[in-house]
Amino acid sequence: MMSLAIVFWMYVILFALIGGMRGWAKEILVSFSVILALALTALLERYIPFIRDVLVPQKNSVLFWLRTLILILLVFFGYQTVNISRISAKLTREKIEHIILGTVIGAINGYLIAGTIWFYMADSSYPFGNIVSAPSGEIATIANNMLLYMAPRLLGIPGIYFAVVVAFIFVIVVFI
Repeated sequence: MMSLAIVFWMYVILFALIGGMRGWAKEILVSFSVILALALTALLERYIPFIRDVLVPQKNSVLFWLRTLILILLVFFGYQTVNISRISAKLTREKIEHIILGTVIGAINGYLIAGTIWFYMADSSYPFGNIVSAPSGEIATIANNMLLYMAPRLLGIPGIYFAVVVAFIFVIVVFI
């Protein structure tokens, strides 16, 4: 059995490697797609009556899959970026700086994506029979403490709305 904390860090490292290969300009768009997914989820859970009144109080696997589907779809489209080599060449000085910044932003994306899915799983009381945070002991304490610092908790309402505004200002100023 493997702890979800270990799986989380494996994904952070994997996304960091992907970010180093893709570059920071493309990775920042993925970060913004995660922020958009968190905002959309918050809006749906707050203003759509069926989701607010039926799914959110139950916190079951249907709510988990709804949240995860929204996240995965927006992240998928965030990774399907257009060719922005002209923009990224203009915004970077050295190739090594481009790789390092892409690695850092890729690791942040790993934190955002894997951490959000883990948070949704924990919020739904781990709706799968053989997946738990950790059985007991020190690893369970570490895993539960890590959940306090995941994006859906840190960027709660109204913070997620400010994050969307900042993301769109960044896109307008830098990419357009």
